[in-house]
Amino acid sequence: MKISEILAIAGLAAVSVVALPVEAQTTSAPIVVKNSSSAPKASWLKAEVIHADSNSMVVREQSNSMMIHTFTYTPALQAAMQKIVDQGGYQYGDKIKILRQQGQTVALRVSGKPSKSP
Repeated sequence: MKISEILAIAGLAAVSVVALPVEAQTTSAPIVVKNSSSAPKASWLKAEVIHADSNSMVVREQSNSMMIHTFTYTPALQAAMQKIVDQGGYQYGDKIKILRQQGQTVALRVSGKPSKSP
C-alpha cells in the first residue's frame, strides 16, 4: 500500500465517523421553580447609634447589644440624612428605629430624633 492510499482510507474513515447520525437526547419533565412573588417583609429594628454620617449608619440592637449592623441608605433617604447631618446628625447613643427588609443592609427609613450636637 502506498502512503496516498493510506491517507485516503484514513480520510474516508474520519469523514464516515463525523457523518454518523447522533441520537437525540431523551426529554424529561421540566423542573418547576417556584418564584415567591412577595418581597421580603420590612420590619423595624430598634437600635442605638454607634456612628452615623450621610453615607452609612452603624447601630447596635437594643434587644441584643452584641448585634451590630451597618446600613446604607436608599437614594431618597440619603438626601434626608444629608440634611440631618448638616444640622448636627445622629450622635453616639441616640435611640432610633430603622425600617429595613429582612436580610438586607439598606435602610428604607430612619425614625428618631437626633440629639443636639455638642
